[in-house]
Amino acid sequence: MYVELHTSSAFSFLDGASLPEALVDQARTLGYDTVALLDRDGVYGAPRFYQAARKAGLRALVGAELTMQTGGGRGLGVGRAGSPLGAGALAEAASPAHPSAVPLHAPLLWRLPVLVASAQGYRSLCRLITRMKLAAAKGQGALTVRDLDGQVEGLVAVVGRPMLAADRHGVAGLLDQIVGVFGRAQVHVEIQRHLTRDEEVDNRILVSAAEAYRVPILATNGVRFATPEARPLYDVLTCIRHGTTLEHAGRRLAANAERYLKSPKQMQALFSDLPQALANTRALSERLDFTLANLGYRFPDYPVPDGETQISFLRRITEAGAHWRYRPLTDRARRQIARELDLIEKLDLAGYFLIVWDLVNFCRQQDILAQGRGSAANSAVCYSLGITAVDPVGMELLFERFLSEERGEWPDIDLDLPSGDRREQAIQYLYTRYGDRGAAMTANVITYRGRSAAREVGKVLGCPPEMIDTLAKVMSPFEWQDPKDTLARHLRELGVDPDLPQIQQFGALWMQMQDIPRHLGQHSGGMVLCQGRLDEVVPLEPASMPGRVVVQWDKDDCADMGIVKVDLLGLGMLAVLQEAITIVNTASTEQIDLAHLPPDDPVVYQMLQEADTVGLFQVESRAQMATLPRLKPTCFYDLVVEVAIIRPGPIVGQMVHPYLARRRGDEPVEYAHPSLEPILKRTLGVPLFQEQLLRMAMVVAGFSGGEAEELRRAMGFKRSEARMRQIEVRLRSGMAERGITGDAAETILRSIASFALYGFPESHAASFALIVYASAYLKAYYPAAFSTALLNNQPLGFYHPATLIKDAQRHGVRFLSVDVQQSMWACHITPDGAVRLGFCMVQGLREEVGRKLEAGAPNVAAPAHVACRLQAAGCVLVCPKCGADDASMFEIDVRARGRHIYCGVCAHDWDDRVPGAGDRVPAIQDKSQEVPALGVRHSALRFPSLDALVMATGIRRDELNTLASLGALNAFGTDRRGALWNAERVVRPTGDLFAMLDEEAGPVRVGRDHSVGRDHSVGRDHSVGRDRSPSGPSPACTSHPSERSRADVAESAGWDSRPYLPETSSNVDEQPIVTKADLAGGSPLPAMTPMERIVADYRGSGVTIGAHPMALRRADLRLRGVMRSDELGRTRGGRRVRVAGAVITRQRPGTAKGMVFLTLEDEAGLANVIIRPDVFDRQRPLILRAPFLVVEGVLQQQEGVTSVRAERVMAFAGDQPRVPSHDFR
Repeated sequence: MYVELHTSSAFSFLDGASLPEALVDQARTLGYDTVALLDRDGVYGAPRFYQAARKAGLRALVGAELTMQTGGGRGLGVGRAGSPLGAGALAEAASPAHPSAVPLHAPLLWRLPVLVASAQGYRSLCRLITRMKLAAAKGQGALTVRDLDGQVEGLVAVVGRPMLAADRHGVAGLLDQIVGVFGRAQVHVEIQRHLTRDEEVDNRILVSAAEAYRVPILATNGVRFATPEARPLYDVLTCIRHGTTLEHAGRRLAANAERYLKSPKQMQALFSDLPQALANTRALSERLDFTLANLGYRFPDYPVPDGETQISFLRRITEAGAHWRYRPLTDRARRQIARELDLIEKLDLAGYFLIVWDLVNFCRQQDILAQGRGSAANSAVCYSLGITAVDPVGMELLFERFLSEERGEWPDIDLDLPSGDRREQAIQYLYTRYGDRGAAMTANVITYRGRSAAREVGKVLGCPPEMIDTLAKVMSPFEWQDPKDTLARHLRELGVDPDLPQIQQFGALWMQMQDIPRHLGQHSGGMVLCQGRLDEVVPLEPASMPGRVVVQWDKDDCADMGIVKVDLLGLGMLAVLQEAITIVNTASTEQIDLAHLPPDDPVVYQMLQEADTVGLFQVESRAQMATLPRLKPTCFYDLVVEVAIIRPGPIVGQMVHPYLARRRGDEPVEYAHPSLEPILKRTLGVPLFQEQLLRMAMVVAGFSGGEAEELRRAMGFKRSEARMRQIEVRLRSGMAERGITGDAAETILRSIASFALYGFPESHAASFALIVYASAYLKAYYPAAFSTALLNNQPLGFYHPATLIKDAQRHGVRFLSVDVQQSMWACHITPDGAVRLGFCMVQGLREEVGRKLEAGAPNVAAPAHVACRLQAAGCVLVCPKCGADDASMFEIDVRARGRHIYCGVCAHDWDDRVPGAGDRVPAIQDKSQEVPALGVRHSALRFPSLDALVMATGIRRDELNTLASLGALNAFGTDRRGALWNAERVVRPTGDLFAMLDEEAGPVRVGRDHSVGRDHSVGRDHSVGRDRSPSGPSPACTSHPSERSRADVAESAGWDSRPYLPETSSNVDEQPIVTKADLAGGSPLPAMTPMERIVADYRGSGVTIGAHPMALRRADLRLRGVMRSDELGRTRGGRRVRVAGAVITRQRPGTAKGMVFLTLEDEAGLANVIIRPDVFDRQRPLILRAPFLVVEGVLQQQEGVTSVRAERVMAFAGDQPRVPSHDFR
């Protein structure tokens, strides 16, 4: 019978339209017993193909299509940075569908299919692919025939029409070279019949060449998709690969749909005139005796001291660690450790534990926080070794959840490390210790989903950009879907006719695109280690991040292939804790560390009970905040429950409300069956953790430990429904054998089945609960340090930095705005305890420029600027409304007869008289006296003038304008609009007024012949820590935000109406340090209004440290009956109320039956809004898009939780800033 030896899957990345599982499923349907997968330049899909074939009873052969280069260059590095042959040319030239797309004299890229004949052949293939990948830029590379010489043992070459194309482009004798490299016995010529023009002419040439070189011919179909129906998707992928549309793709598209997986009978009929080709195909398949069943992988041994074995050394250090951890070491703990060590020895896993222990030791020595989580927390050995921080004996955690003899697989240890540089240190330690061929990261397969699929399909169909944006926004915006949530409805609401043929075609293709691999990414932290050469087990290739190498398989593929990984996961909150502790320990004599925080601190638990948890780890979401006042945690285990209870598993299993009711004593504790009491007693008869579900299966249905682990895998598997149905049959029969039927059986089944929707293991929840407590402790006792660390480690958590800052201000933290004379790149705490925002908060500001701003101008020793005079002279401004006297909170507009002053605390503004003789600021001679007045290094300013700043930093015009609009240039003695005026003066070109309109022009020359480069490199996004292109409208003339820093009283530098007092000269063109034009009076522009400042803040940095936008509208809102958020809790439930605010979260969880939840923020705090499906349906566009809303509804008060059930939602009139929102995530 015919065997298909040449199929490619979607893991050829844009050159295959079917997943490996779909190809196997179709092969089984068609009656194949053997099939081979040859993906482009890799074995990316081989594990999934192998696993699917094994379950289907098919034999899966492996190979690859290698990209070859002939006619120029040296191979390997084709497509490297600087190469004239880019990725687009590579993709086009290598396409077998278009072999003549390359100019005659250009280096030709073509593909050489190879099949693995033996274990040595597989090693050869992995090494070849690794050499090619690591020698080129990511996603590129090619080999020459010379590169293959001596490296192809165990491989079979299959040459065809692509080789002929290479010959026709001036490279004669390719078949002769290939036969010389591989040997005649290892070369076959493939014949394909896709019913295209000139194909049979080429086939006759190939048959003649095979006869001339005495090599066999094969019959293959060069499969690119499983069924003919997938051809439209293949065309879409082809267009994406070539960067074109269906309308303009032309001959790049496949001529027809013949490249599908045909049945053996079809292939026999198609090649009835070449029976020897069919026979040779079957004969070759029988020669290929390698599968992925045994890769020869081995985990590395740990180098133990002389006289020790792996297990003896592990026993010794575990014993020492147990005495350190358990004080005292109880008999129960000793027995558990002994039992675990015996199993570890039996399974020969000692080296694995030692290597993880070694890594944790390295982190401890480098002062890097490291904590194991997940199932490793179930192990007393891991606890004794310091890998985990939760006592599994004291918490009665199930060891089999971590390691079981029946499972027959490696344990999985996940280490949480601080995200960022500290985690990278740990990763590089493993690379260094185990070599560049002994360690690599696991891959992450990036697939087309929702919006990414919508955008690509829209482009291929030639949709206008506006329609593509609309289509991308409408695809899968919600978790919950009901019959009314149709694509047609969403499209109509956005003004798109769903009956248009193009839109219908879009919908069909979008559905087919879901889960198709797009490219290979990097896993968040999975590290694969190997004894010997990892590149003989799986090909390696460069990651996008420098210094990283990845394997071609993801973590699930590695697990299926028996390859061990250690997860080094970057946890943002650990980075926050590490930085906050460093700040505290550096600034005070009091020293704290996570291991010795006071347990069960009443202040911490009071804060948690009040749901004062913005910024805290795992308990800051709306649902968690609604649960905390009802659960009222008082001890550590309560936090374990809190972490685990708000998950889809417990919610869908209807376990949340029964647990809370039983905890309050409102309903009795009951058990579905008496045998469950020992398992569920601690959680009041309600299963909340995975371990409980596994124990329940073992007790009520007689599951073994291995069967329970299979249940766990089914619960955690993304496509678990079929596996769960199979296990349900086993559960029912097991319970029936033990007399458990009826309602009791159904209750147990519902509990177990619901966890397929995602539930936490108890060990995982306990590990996270430790971090919850630590973050709450730091917020309660060190709010400034905690807030600083939060801002410096964005993106992180549930809320945008704008909300984090407002919450911190309500907790008494003072913030100072960005200031070019005082800010650093990161946010930092000033000597007087305020948090100074860093340059990292400024939208579009490149880090290199921010670092130069922090460093200051070289060789400048300038006196303080005039802006210091107000406070240095002892003049203190006091707000007549709120009494604020913090200079950083005032913004001053100098006028002819006085000052117009704005208070950033209460938003009050007033006109102040011209200073009298008694309070005029005298000329200051001793500039050093000004330093303590503001607590700033003004005796040696970073920049004596704006010109000096521009010259020293190479700042772009748009960056300078953003800083000006934020008030960051106010230190030069002006307000924001004045700073914008001066910024334009400084960067004004000296030549043709219109020269800057030329995008190809060189550097812009500033007024004093200083260069401001037109570099358009990546900048910083306002969401903190994220880079983005600076393209887009400059914020210069719109207004931007941020509150004034203590030196921002700089704005008051212009309040003195006396003539300018000259300062000493600087070394910059011998000009005065502060010219009269630098003063506010030098600008004809009026100062920004309070709302303009806030709008400017949000546009320029995404945050404001001044008044909340709602504070400026409060008087008007009072007249309309709108309450502040903090008044809701003091209002009787059931009353009709109105509340308004910025929408900072929108959620529609799949477990909430269509309910939409909003969080509104005003100047007093947060208000929760619940919107019924019918209200949402009526006002969907408004609810989804308005940045500010007024909500009218009924106030609900339940067990300390306050919310408004909306009946009417209204737009907020007037101009408002665009406040960032966390939507549907």
